Amino acid sequence: MQAHEADLKRLMVEGLGGDETSYRLLLEQLSRHLRGYFRAKLTQAGFGANDAEDLLQEALIAIHTRRHTYDPAALLTPWISAIARYKLIDYLRRTKGVRSTVSIDLADEFPAVDTQVAAESSHDLQKLLSRIPTKMRQAIQSVKIDGLSVADAAKRNGMSESAVKVNIHRGLKALANLLAQEHST
Repeated sequence: MQAHEADLKRLMVEGLGGDETSYRLLLEQLSRHLRGYFRAKLTQAGFGANDAEDLLQEALIAIHTRRHTYDPAALLTPWISAIARYKLIDYLRRTKGVRSTVSIDLADEFPAVDTQVAAESSHDLQKLLSRIPTKMRQAIQSVKIDGLSVADAAKRNGMSESAVKVNIHRGLKALANLLAQEHST
């Protein structure tokens, strides 16, 4: 999918801008790529082609419903790949149930975390982040959560590297104060 990054990204951005034809073409191209990915992974786990089609539909729905979260300044294919990978993990958990029955090649697809707790923690974090100024939130999100370098975060958010560092420092301090206030009440 990396070879088509520019084309896919153009279609996504045009689709976000309201171009229905571009959006339809994007979904068609993604369908071809994701179908192959899911078939290969599910075959390793002992599933058939129908399972890949079910999973493909789940992934396309997730892409469609989460498209507003895509940052046009970022690469598209890692965003799509993350959604596809998480849909695969969810599907394998739901349908296999027991890790020991899944091929050893797919063991890395199952992180040892409680997804309910992780989802709740993520929601709490986003709620907390929403209470600090935008620049601080963007800097923390980019570096501390998304794992970007300070230089990449600066480019993504239109800030200098120094501003990113300062906003992270101030933002973390503001978050600590918010948490302290919540725990004291």
